[in-house]
Amino acid sequence: MTAKIDINGFGRRDSNPLKNYALVTGAYWVFTLTDGALRMLVLLHFYQLGYDAFQIALLFVLYELAGVVTNLIGGWIGSRYGLKITLFFGLGLQVIALSALANFNAAWSVWQAVAFVMGLQALSGIAKDLTKMSSKSAVKLLVADDAHEKLFKWVALLTGSKNTLKGVGFFLGGVLLAWVGYGNALYGMAAAVAISLAVVLVLMTGDLGKAKEKVKLSGIFSKTPAINILSGARFFLFGARDIWFVVGLPLFLADQLGWSHTLIGTYMAAWVIGYGLIQSISPKILRKNVDGASARAWLILLIGVTAAISVALHFNFHPAQSLLIGLVFFGFVFAINSSIHSFLILAYSDADKIALNVGFYYMANAGGRLAGTLISGLAYQFGGIFVCLVAALVFLALSWLIVLALPQKNIG
Repeated sequence: MTAKIDINGFGRRDSNPLKNYALVTGAYWVFTLTDGALRMLVLLHFYQLGYDAFQIALLFVLYELAGVVTNLIGGWIGSRYGLKITLFFGLGLQVIALSALANFNAAWSVWQAVAFVMGLQALSGIAKDLTKMSSKSAVKLLVADDAHEKLFKWVALLTGSKNTLKGVGFFLGGVLLAWVGYGNALYGMAAAVAISLAVVLVLMTGDLGKAKEKVKLSGIFSKTPAINILSGARFFLFGARDIWFVVGLPLFLADQLGWSHTLIGTYMAAWVIGYGLIQSISPKILRKNVDGASARAWLILLIGVTAAISVALHFNFHPAQSLLIGLVFFGFVFAINSSIHSFLILAYSDADKIALNVGFYYMANAGGRLAGTLISGLAYQFGGIFVCLVAALVFLALSWLIVLALPQKNIG
């Protein structure tokens, strides 16, 4: 006799929800380390080879574009077949992508190299978003629908720990590039992901996140106004960050300040680790119910911080110090904004359709990062870090206009 799906959709009655959640989260943490390290490895290695800002940005275009499609379709796959399937495929694809990238040949022409890395980065992007969607959807399935405070704490902890580990990955990428080289670093990371895949294959049980009823493919497009609004705001929020952070900032540190690969990786790692720690404690910082009004207020503050950095650079007021110190304040406020959004998407969602809604939402996130990555390379090449910041301000203003339409109170 087939076992029944339990009431919260987390798995079969003979499965252990906490064990499954721990396995998903552990695998996601390992993946996150390799994802952060890969970004820093590729960026610094190809800068070292003489690629310009726009060519480097192109290396990440398919990575972000793959995220748009993967989150959209992946949410439907997760709802229909269970989140275990998306998790296993995500980890497996990352092993393939990392191993293949290690075989890059520096003797290839620029456009041969760009095409090769873009293609494998697309594979890694698919892997990243399948794994991320599996992990973040699992949080909603573990927490009762009416436990908003508990849900916010779990979401903040998972998101914060992910970004902290991604920061460690940035540091790891810079250090590994200097110590063992590009290829050896990638093979080592592929081995780590392969081990985590083997662990979840052996130990995970039940139908994690599988919907009670079959979900039609047409269901991938959200019909809930609050989720559509939040997704639109997320597009511009993360696009704004990546416009100046992905390509512009590390190239500024290398070009204008003459920093080494290890120092760049260390600084960016420290920023992302701090950003993740702030996300983890964001429930204590906010100390009240999180709703649409919270999203609007904190986004205004983020616009103010970004504008202050831009003004300092425009008037050449200690540009290096203004940027590096300003980035600390930007990271703090951005972390709170991100935590609010990550909570609201789960609060607005029904547990039985969580994979669909999270997939749709992170499709918008990936779309923003894609736009931000492209603009980052073009803006830096056109006018340096200042033009990157101005473009980021435009995106933040658009995000704020969209969140004006969010419900005053959450509706979960």
